[in-house]
Amino acid sequence: MNHAVARLREVQTARRDKPFVARGARVPRCPDCRVMFSHCLCALRPTVSTQAGVCLIMCDTEPLKPSNTGWLIADVVTQTTAFGWSHTEVDPALLTLLADPQWQPYLVFPGEFVTTERVVTEVQVPAAKRPLFVLLDATWPEARKMFRKSPYLDHLPVLSLQPTQISRYRLRRSTRDDHLCTSEVAAVCLALAGEPHAALTLETYLEVFSSHYLNAKQSLPPNLEDAAHQRLRALALPVPAR
Repeated sequence: MNHAVARLREVQTARRDKPFVARGARVPRCPDCRVMFSHCLCALRPTVSTQAGVCLIMCDTEPLKPSNTGWLIADVVTQTTAFGWSHTEVDPALLTLLADPQWQPYLVFPGEFVTTERVVTEVQVPAAKRPLFVLLDATWPEARKMFRKSPYLDHLPVLSLQPTQISRYRLRRSTRDDHLCTSEVAAVCLALAGEPHAALTLETYLEVFSSHYLNAKQSLPPNLEDAAHQRLRALALPVPAR
């Protein structure tokens, strides 16, 4: 695996004094899909080319967690970059990306936490630019800290989402049903950017990943013929030319 989050995982692992031990770490996992080998879903991984890009700014341990869904975004969306977050320094490559004239960056965060003049609810990109969705990949308390302590993001418009669905993410608990996981947030952003195929593919891939992950945890065989698997296979078929 050689996508942005996999590379960041290697960097974060090399920097740690002690190895990160995730829940269920005693169980051998596929290094590419992070699921038990008996339930590996690497053969099902879809890849979608998009005009929109996703920039993940990841809290320290997120790339190391098997349940992290930013990884799924990098699996699916080819235009994905990933950077580790620190309150004392910023990766120069991240600043270069945010200043790249081909991109129109949007910091995706609830609008209630910023001044109204920064808040937008639609994706309107000038000609010759492409939308770049900047996502803070962390738990909600960590994401709020990252938001407050990242002054290099203060000039970006804040895209405040108004999702109509509740989160269907089942691998970590949240106190609120309206808190979407990172890949669900990315899917909403892609839909707003006029990328419905990519959005639906990412949503479905999360569903399939969650199913394999939980079935492995419960010692149940994967159901390769359920509705999510069938939908994912259909989405991977070539789109007919118009």
